[in-house]
Amino acid sequence: MKKYHTPDKTTERDDGWRGFRIQGVLDFSLIGILSKLSGILADNHIGVFAVSTYNTDYILVKEENLERALEVLASKGYTLV
Repeated sequence: MKKYHTPDKTTERDDGWRGFRIQGVLDFSLIGILSKLSGILADNHIGVFAVSTYNTDYILVKEENLERALEVLASKGYTLV
């Protein structure tokens, strides 16, 4: 079993997330990329946790859904590297 380190005053945590990065720098003028990807996953009953930074986005899914999430996105024409 993996041992995770959390701050002493943590009241709750949820382990088992795996993530992938949307490759490339995403300009602020690009609209709907994260919405499109998360919509595809939602349509396939895969919940997501999205994290956006200044120049890219990350999508996290529960570990047991990672392979299916990647397969679904590949079937919709997204390239996985």
